[in-house]
Amino acid sequence: MDTTKTPAPNAAEADTQVDLEKSETTQDAAAEAKADADLAAATDTDADSALTGADLDDDFAQDQAEAEQPSQVGSAAFAIVSAGLSVVALSGSWVAGIVSERASIAARLELSQAADANAQIAAQFVDPWHTTAMVNGVFSALALIIATFVLALPAFSTPERTLPTWVRSVSWAGIGLGALGVLLFVLMYFDLLLAIPKAAA
Repeated sequence: MDTTKTPAPNAAEADTQVDLEKSETTQDAAAEAKADADLAAATDTDADSALTGADLDDDFAQDQAEAEQPSQVGSAAFAIVSAGLSVVALSGSWVAGIVSERASIAARLELSQAADANAQIAAQFVDPWHTTAMVNGVFSALALIIATFVLALPAFSTPERTLPTWVRSVSWAGIGLGALGVLLFVLMYFDLLLAIPKAAA
């Protein structure tokens, strides 16, 4: 009786089948991982595209808003002019000097030979003094009006319009200096700041 065991005829086929199943499982897992990676990449691409589109929309809206906002060049120019006029009114100008000299000459020509000392003082000093005060007062009033107009301009335009900070600062400086110039004009023209010198009897 032969007791030798012979290998089962299907053992090799079983091992081959197990290897094939393992290979298929590995391939399926690799395919699923690749599909997940592709899906994630596609999702990231869509998100980046959405963000890029949103950024472009924001930039376009900002550019459009800046284009629709009115220019402040005129307001800035008027503010600088008002401050300049107020400084000229306080420091004096060649216009005031010319007008003062003319008033002095005209007053001297009207003097008679028998004019007393007080009349001569008025002709040589008081009249030119008043004329200079009047010219500087006109400059101060113009500076005050222009600066007030610049500050009040946004109230008559669209609500979105606002003046830059430096323009408002220069306008307020023009108002302050212009008001000071008007005050000095009143004090000088009506001889409230300095009394007119009088000659001794």
